[in-house]
Amino acid sequence: MASSLVSSVVLSLFLAFIATVSAQTAPAPAPSGPLNFTGILDKNGQYTYFLRFLADTQVGSQIQNQLNTTSEGFTVFAPTDNAFNNLKPGLVNSLDPQKKVQLIQYHVLPKYYSLNDLQFVSNPVRTQATSQEGAVFGLNFTGQNNQVNVSSGVTETLVNNALYQKKPLAVYQVDKVLLPEEFFGAKSPAAAPSPATKKSSGPKSNSTASSTADEPAAADDSGSSGTFMGLGLVLGLALACMGFLS
Repeated sequence: MASSLVSSVVLSLFLAFIATVSAQTAPAPAPSGPLNFTGILDKNGQYTYFLRFLADTQVGSQIQNQLNTTSEGFTVFAPTDNAFNNLKPGLVNSLDPQKKVQLIQYHVLPKYYSLNDLQFVSNPVRTQATSQEGAVFGLNFTGQNNQVNVSSGVTETLVNNALYQKKPLAVYQVDKVLLPEEFFGAKSPAAAPSPATKKSSGPKSNSTASSTADEPAAADDSGSSGTFMGLGLVLGLALACMGFLS
């Protein structure tokens, strides 16, 4: 009986020793990898054009490089392939390289916003896009009950689907490409003729009218001259007849 008890104690101690050694030698869980911004879009599909423009303009790599150091985070609005297909043909390709960069940056806010945050922001909200003079391009948001609309002044659409929403990154699907008003706003109407131009036409008409009114006076002078010439001719003939008779 005693030997059985001793054997049980020894076996328990041995098993405890084995468990301790195993816990010490087992590999620690692998740390989670860095947040992959473009991988989120690639995994969800239907963002082929946006991914291409992110790569061509290097905006994607800039966001990726700053994700691990930013304290503010980023909010990205990702237009679907259908959104790009619905644009006027050649619209994006007609932009110069600088404007293409600004267009893609216009879809990025330099701060993390949840959908709830976007309902209560102060408009306009600054984007990553700026002009060469340093003016910031902005977006306007309206919403209620976690349904948010975003407007550029040219484009307005619903912020549909949260592809990723965990600080420091929020990625939302939009079904339209956000077109900056700075590039695609309505052109100003053609300038109307100035008052000075209209005024100058008045005297010109009066001058024509006055010259026309003067024409009859010139005709009367010509008639008077003819009358005097006729009288002189008759008088000359009469004098010549008197001299012949004498």
